[in-house]
Amino acid sequence: MCQHGRVAKVRAVARFILRSSVRASVSAAGFALLAVGAVLLVTPGPGLVLIIAGLAILSTQFSWAERALGSARERAAAGREAALRRAPGRRRNPGAG
Repeated sequence: MCQHGRVAKVRAVARFILRSSVRASVSAAGFALLAVGAVLLVTPGPGLVLIIAGLAILSTQFSWAERALGSARERAAAGREAALRRAPGRRRNPGAG
């Protein structure tokens, strides 16, 4: 086998390893944010924000995460609206009027 063929194979393996490590890193970061967000849902903290961030990261690699991100955004918007309706003395549009 000539030298060029070996170099091409080494480069192909290096690209595969790089892509795989990037995907693994993105997955680890996304799942870590999901886990911390789940814990913060039952403890004081921005749980939903971290869950949405984790799903946003995971949606770059997985289609199921993209679908879940859309659902989480809808739930966050609904929660925001419900919180604004329940808050006494707060107006929904502070800039108007």
